[in-house]
Amino acid sequence: MPFKRYVEIGRVALVNYGKEYGRLVVIVDVLDQNRALVDAPDMVRGQMNFKRLSLTDIKIDIPRVPKKKTLIDAMEKADVKNKWESSSWGRKLIVQKKRASLNDFDRFKLMLAKIKKGGLVRQELAKLKKENAA
Repeated sequence: MPFKRYVEIGRVALVNYGKEYGRLVVIVDVLDQNRALVDAPDMVRGQMNFKRLSLTDIKIDIPRVPKKKTLIDAMEKADVKNKWESSSWGRKLIVQKKRASLNDFDRFKLMLAKIKKGGLVRQELAKLKKENAA
């Protein structure tokens, strides 16, 4: 089976372009072959082009075009936020956001920590090579 993520009601998607960039939304209805009606707890329900959505593996069980309260309850019950933050895709985006918010001094401290870590790794590697040679 080539596809694992289908456009369907209840599919959680990540907005990859536009004003809502980086936000998790839920597909609540499919309008046509190019657009879907999407909603999230902290946004106004609206239509979005499929090109702006990246489908995730997360799917919640909701009826077609649910009320906002029903959607919020279903998202909390399915634990969407924690599932997203524990996924590798979500963790990668969190790290990118954190790195982008670093100031100059924080980047300098990070550079020093990497240098120190590299030195420790080289020392341990040298010890292992010396043991294997002997």
